[in-house]
Amino acid sequence: MNKQVGHMIAAPDRAEAKAALARLRAWAQCATPEEVADLDPVISRLLPSGEVQNYPALARAYPDEFEVSEAYKATLPDLQNGPSSLIKGAPRVIQHVGISNFRLPLKFHTRDNGDLTLETSVTGTVSLEAGKKGINMSRIMRSFYKHSASTFSFDIIEAALDDYKTDLESFDARIQMRFSFPMKVASLRSGLEGYQYYDFALELIEVEGVRRKIIHLDYVYSSTCPCSLELSEHARQTRGQLATPHSQRSVARISAEAAQGDCLWFEDLIEMCRAAVPTETQVMVKREDEQAFAELNAANPIFVEDAARLFAQRLEQDERVGDFRVIASHQESLHSHDAVSVLTEGELFESESLDPKLFSTLFHVG
Repeated sequence: MNKQVGHMIAAPDRAEAKAALARLRAWAQCATPEEVADLDPVISRLLPSGEVQNYPALARAYPDEFEVSEAYKATLPDLQNGPSSLIKGAPRVIQHVGISNFRLPLKFHTRDNGDLTLETSVTGTVSLEAGKKGINMSRIMRSFYKHSASTFSFDIIEAALDDYKTDLESFDARIQMRFSFPMKVASLRSGLEGYQYYDFALELIEVEGVRRKIIHLDYVYSSTCPCSLELSEHARQTRGQLATPHSQRSVARISAEAAQGDCLWFEDLIEMCRAAVPTETQVMVKREDEQAFAELNAANPIFVEDAARLFAQRLEQDERVGDFRVIASHQESLHSHDAVSVLTEGELFESESLDPKLFSTLFHVG
């Protein structure tokens, strides 16, 4: 019985493959991209540019007339909400993920029943489960914009947090809103008035189903060194030598938890600070005001430790304040460094670690 064996093609050796590659490259350099793609798009990778030329000529003008249909929208890729197989790095819970510093004008109610519209910087974050790739961050903004026509209070912030917590299917969530709050302040003796601007932030956090409301305020004041004051007086009394104590612009960042009950107004917190440390920097100043300010500083000399304790004393006397934190920075005119202190009350603000740039954020340029 005769058995026919088909013709077998021997595999080319390296020299033959090298010659074939050179010939293929030579052809591809002379051919059009369409010819290359028609034969095999992979050939484009053999060219010096290494680009895959398997696309037709693309339109370069922006298509003004194009409209997105629901069907088209459904075809769009969404990597952030993709499966857990797309996660890069450790599949861990992320405590905070969201957006920071998106700005919009918001209305706030004042203690005297007036409304102010203020430019507000919003930070919104949620927690992310270990098995989820990411979140749709624009939903945070959209949720917030739904309430942007309201006069803001913690009740409205809670409603916004409810919305985006539901939209993003998250277990924890946070909102922080920063703005500069104007308040008219009278000069010490001349009778003039001017607007003092106070940096405020409202923060609402929900962790494991528990919500807490926090008001942050940066209060700017002058601090006269008690030691320098006494040394200056010593020079005057013992040697007839004119001397002046050193003082400096100082900042206290007050963070107060708003307890249940009556409203803790922005103006209330400012007045607490002013009662604790009355040497607030001035807006309108004539000569009689400047003299009064010198006398006020001499009557209230404080170290940075004194400042922290004085603010704490006022805060703990008000039933509307729960846990609190006082961070004080005296930005020295004597030393080339600052004097700082941190005092906390309650577990909300307890921390063994400090942000390396915490105190540098207390620098105010006016």
